Amino acid sequence: MEISTLFDDNRANWDDRAAIHVASGYGIEELAADPAALSEVISLDRERLGDLRGADVIHLQCHLGTDTISLARLGARRVVGLDFSGESLVQARRIAARCGAGRAEIHYVQANVYDSRDAVTGDFDLVYTGIGALCWLPAVRPWARVVASLLRPGGRFLIREDHPIRATTADDVSGGIRIEYPYFERPEPQTWVDDHSYVEAPADAPVISHSTNHQWNHGLGEVVTALIDAGLVIDSLEEFDHMRWNPWGSAMVADDRGFRLAERPDRIPLEYVVTAHRPGLPTGRR
Repeated sequence: MEISTLFDDNRANWDDRAAIHVASGYGIEELAADPAALSEVISLDRERLGDLRGADVIHLQCHLGTDTISLARLGARRVVGLDFSGESLVQARRIAARCGAGRAEIHYVQANVYDSRDAVTGDFDLVYTGIGALCWLPAVRPWARVVASLLRPGGRFLIREDHPIRATTADDVSGGIRIEYPYFERPEPQTWVDDHSYVEAPADAPVISHSTNHQWNHGLGEVVTALIDAGLVIDSLEEFDHMRWNPWGSAMVADDRGFRLAERPDRIPLEYVVTAHRPGLPTGRR
């Protein structure tokens, strides 16, 4: 199947998910009620993100833009949210209008992440990517080159992502955790037909009518090496035994860090964070 067809399937799938995610809540009311509130994911990395006052920031694969708004609220001067789903960006603009973003300008741009260098102008002090993004990309090396191309000298990159070992495991863990899917990047995707998303939505929420989607896993070594080969310097790599969502029902328990295995959570990593920077002296914020 042509890669363009795979992207078309995924775009239609995410266009359908957008309204469902808004109906689920997605932390939108909390952001609207409190102009100082941050999304859960951005709150986790507040210290890692550092000082964003006056910074130019781009959020790749931004979806509804709740993290984008949060980055703006940390003092960024200009924030770009980029996503390939037009319907997601329709919702993102509505949410931003409700929530406000402090003094920052937020611009939402529809583009495939691989095309983001041509889709936006200027360089950035921070490139940010949140959870659940890389599995929608067939290859991490061209993605890493795009990330590097968006950064000005001294600019920083942060990604928080589901751990690739989690993506290898079977959905049914009633008999224990089983490795069933590829850990390493493969040209062929795992193709799913699924009319559910990862959120709990009300019964009257819209449905996913474009249920076919395609996903690729990328080993942690592949991600880190791709960033290094693109010219970035890795500053930190952290792995965690918890994650933001619950794929395994009663086999997981919630705590103040998210969800973890109820029994022996030290057996498997579920999430990771990489921070990196582009070498060179900062050129100043323009």
